[in-house]
Amino acid sequence: MALPSTSSPAAPGAVLGPVDIGLGLLVVLAWSTSWIGVHLQLGSVPPEVSVTWRFLLAGLFMTGWCVIRRERLRGYTAAEHLMFALLGLTLFSVNFVLFYHAGMQLVSGMLSVVFALAAPGNVLMQAVLLKRPVAPTVVLGSVVGVAGVAALFAPEFIASGIGHASGLLLALAGTLVFCAGNFISAKLQGRGISVAPANAWGMIYGAALLGGSSLLRGLPFTVEWTSAYLGSLVYLALVASVLAFMSYLSLMSRIGPARVGYLTVLLPVFALAISSVVEGYQWSLWSLAGLAAVAAGNVLVLWRR
Repeated sequence: MALPSTSSPAAPGAVLGPVDIGLGLLVVLAWSTSWIGVHLQLGSVPPEVSVTWRFLLAGLFMTGWCVIRRERLRGYTAAEHLMFALLGLTLFSVNFVLFYHAGMQLVSGMLSVVFALAAPGNVLMQAVLLKRPVAPTVVLGSVVGVAGVAALFAPEFIASGIGHASGLLLALAGTLVFCAGNFISAKLQGRGISVAPANAWGMIYGAALLGGSSLLRGLPFTVEWTSAYLGSLVYLALVASVLAFMSYLSLMSRIGPARVGYLTVLLPVFALAISSVVEGYQWSLWSLAGLAAVAAGNVLVLWRR
C-alpha cells in the first residue's frame, strides 16, 4: 500500500478525485465502526490503559511500516519532537481517553454525534490559527450538516435529559482536543514532514506519556483475555488508528482541513446505518430529516467554488 502524496494539495475549490473519494470512504467506514469497538473496550481495564495498549500497538506497527518504506525516522530537531509529543497527546491519547470515559455514559450514536462537531471546529481553527480564509459555503454546509446529525439523534438526547451532561462535556472536550491535533498535524506537514513518521512518533509519544501518567496514578496494567476485548483492540489499533489516521491526515493535506473535517459529520450517518443492522436501530421522521440536512450540507461543502 503506497502512501498518498502530500506534496501537491488540491486547490480549495477543486473537484475531489478518485483518490480523495477513496480515502474519504475508508476513513468513514473505519471510524463509523470504531465506536462499537470503543464500547467493547469498556470493562475491567481502565480506559487510560486500553488507550495505551491501542497506540503502543499502533505505534509499533507504524514504525515498522516506516522502516519498510524507508521513511525518515531520525534527524528531527528538538522542536519537531516536541510537536510529535503534542501530536501524541492530542490525536493519540487525551482525546481518546475523554471519549472512552464519555462512552461509559453515552451510547455509541451520541458519541458519534458529538464527534461530528469536529467539522466546524476544524474550520474555526483553520480560520483563527492558520489565518486562512474559509468559504461561506463551507461554514454554512458544516452548520447544516451538524444540525442534520443532531436531528438524527434528537429523540435520544431528549430522552436522556441532563443525566448524561458530564458524558457530553467529556465528548465535547475530546472533540476540541482532536481539532487541536489536526492543527498540529497540518503544521508538521507544512514543515515537510510526511504523515507516516509523524504518526509513528506521535503514537509512540502518546502511548509513552499516557502509560507513564497511568503508572504514576497507580492504574493496573491489565488485559481482558476475551475475544471481544482483544479483537476490538487489534481493530482499533490497526484499522481505526493506523490505516484511518493515515488516510485522514493525508486527505487533510490534499483537500484542506475545512473540507476533510466534514467527514466527521458523515460518520454518524454510517454509524446509524450500521446500528440499524447490528443493534436494531428504528428509523423515524427525525432520521429522515437529519439525513436530508446532512446531504444538503455535503453539497454545500463540496460544491465547486
